[in-house]
Amino acid sequence: MDEKRNGSGMFSAENVKFQMGRISHLLTTKKFWIELVIMTAGMFVAAVGIHFFLIPSKLIVGSITGLSLVISQLFPIVSVGTVIFVINAVLLVMSFLLIGNEFGAKTVYTALILGPMVDFLAGIMPMTESMFTQHIGNAIVTNPWFDLLCFVVILSASQSILFSINASTGGLDILAKIINKYTGVNLGTSVTISGGAICCTAFAINPVNLVIIGLIGTWLNGLILNRFMLDMHSKARVLIISREYERIREYAVKTLERGVTMHEVVGGYSQEKKMQLEIIMTGDDLSKMMAWLGDNNINAFCTTDSIREVRGLWVTKKKFNKIAHKHEA
Repeated sequence: MDEKRNGSGMFSAENVKFQMGRISHLLTTKKFWIELVIMTAGMFVAAVGIHFFLIPSKLIVGSITGLSLVISQLFPIVSVGTVIFVINAVLLVMSFLLIGNEFGAKTVYTALILGPMVDFLAGIMPMTESMFTQHIGNAIVTNPWFDLLCFVVILSASQSILFSINASTGGLDILAKIINKYTGVNLGTSVTISGGAICCTAFAINPVNLVIIGLIGTWLNGLILNRFMLDMHSKARVLIISREYERIREYAVKTLERGVTMHEVVGGYSQEKKMQLEIIMTGDDLSKMMAWLGDNNINAFCTTDSIREVRGLWVTKKKFNKIAHKHEA
């Protein structure tokens, strides 16, 4: 059965039934409903970018909407809305079967609320032209680059919020997530690859300069998304050398609830053996540690560096407490 669910039988009736069962369970969990609020906020951010910057500028950045515009112009018999619906339907099915029921269920929700959010913003704050448009005499001067930059920054923020809880804005993000899962390529680069491929289809209907703007926007989206994701998941590795290492260790374990690795080191100048503590912390933990060392007048030599990713025994404080109680028992 596992082989059918995860291997060649991923499109089988058994796997579809299994995934739907897991979705039903997911909808009953507290975690899902908390993340529902986060997803709603993330999609509202995306809707702001689309309404205030993308639509007024009429830019086509690498997206499913852009691909749909190309297909509908090449095949006028099919409407843009129909193409968007078909492509999104296919991608949503792929997200369930190739990525997982949690990602798929969340993406269905985000895909459904984006349109109404954009319409809501259009109703209360209609935009007839770009906010960067200038009227000089009888001439109208536009600057699509400002719109492009603002849209990309806002979209990247929305994507990073959603990717952090295993969700997406739908469409292009689904392709990026599939590329990320099965190739190991980071999400920012995955967005650039899939968006760039879609942008290139616009050569069939748009002038070269508009296509280049779209490609640059897609590239910037990948770069900024990577930056946001790194900032959201980065941790600090703190190395502390002090004679009062036992007090520091106790504070890190019992108050900050973080694990500590202890190394015996030798000073290159004094040749004196000392104990060095290595602690992986969040930015908030680091601030608390530095303040505690100062308040208690503890003489310590501290260095820190940033860590992009932590695998293994990096646990939340709730899990840390369960592990600690288990060892005490």
